[in-house]
Amino acid sequence: MQLASVDPQLADLSNKLIYSAMVVYTLAMFAHMIEWTFGSKGAVAVRSKEQSGSLSETVAESTGKGAKKVTVTVAGAGGRTTTLTRTAVAGEGATVVTSGRGADEVDGPGAAGTSDRADLAGRIAVSLTVLALLLHGAGIVSRGLSVSRWPWGNMYEFSCAFGFAMTAAYVVLLAAGKKVRWLGLPVVLAVLLTLGIATTVLYTDSEQLVPALHSPWLAIHVSTAIFCGGAFYAAFIATLLYLGKDSFEKRIASGLTTGPLGTSASIWRRLPAASTFDKLSYRINALVFPLWTFTIIAGAIWAEAAWGKYWEWDPKETWSFITWVAYACYLHARATAGWKGRKAAYLALAAFGCWLFNYYGVNIFVTGKHSYAGI
Repeated sequence: MQLASVDPQLADLSNKLIYSAMVVYTLAMFAHMIEWTFGSKGAVAVRSKEQSGSLSETVAESTGKGAKKVTVTVAGAGGRTTTLTRTAVAGEGATVVTSGRGADEVDGPGAAGTSDRADLAGRIAVSLTVLALLLHGAGIVSRGLSVSRWPWGNMYEFSCAFGFAMTAAYVVLLAAGKKVRWLGLPVVLAVLLTLGIATTVLYTDSEQLVPALHSPWLAIHVSTAIFCGGAFYAAFIATLLYLGKDSFEKRIASGLTTGPLGTSASIWRRLPAASTFDKLSYRINALVFPLWTFTIIAGAIWAEAAWGKYWEWDPKETWSFITWVAYACYLHARATAGWKGRKAAYLALAAFGCWLFNYYGVNIFVTGKHSYAGI
């Protein structure tokens, strides 16, 4: 089979589009930072979007050291009321929902009650993120057209597609009406880091692949791996935010006014409750685990077609299986042993560490049959 030649103009255009996307992502990151800096303060952000009416606060009890527990009641239409309990810190305007309905509707980017300045910055950030996504996607398509194949045949191309999947998932959630604008900053940071490594350490010129990679399974196996990687990364971000917010809530309950690692309480109080992050991480990992299972099975089928064997314990195969076992242990612990909170979070971090080594460590530092694709 004669392979198509490389179109250098499209390859150059792809590089320029990827770099342009990185510039716009950077602008979006600064806009998200402004939104976080000037985000909303006060209990108004606990209002449910379905409710309208009066809001009242009563001090339930003092916890000492400048902290107090406050009961927030929102009277809505039809005589319905929503009661939440939050911890307020004198002079800080902190809002931390600790019980009651609406734990995911506290202060944060995009929440009700956000200042006009912060809301404008948030809207600009989302617009820039969408523009960056379009440039990013055009760069990936141009890369594929330059060699007339699927544009994820090496680690550079995989990383570009991986970053695109993360941003696309965030934009889709926003378009679906989910209140996840607060996720914009960590997502953009993760995408910039991924593209930065891709364009500096992993970059490979646009070229044709070895014959073994010219198979329909390239589109099936690698595309599902890209999606799984983006989902695992999102769950990883949610897990880190859970650990930080959980530590913050415990410090506030103890009367301390700084966040984890000494950061300002104003940063952590703008995020949803820790339990929200815990549930989000679990749901993402649970939903994507069957697809990761399919990814491994598809890879085995492709291996049989290319090498004549379904499984040879190649380093990439081995670490893919180790990653599968790690996530299976995490899900099993949550489902049967009732693990929640920090113990489950540490297990989720360990599983993601396996995935990360499988992606970067095996491809860069370990020689195996997958090495023919280069980095």
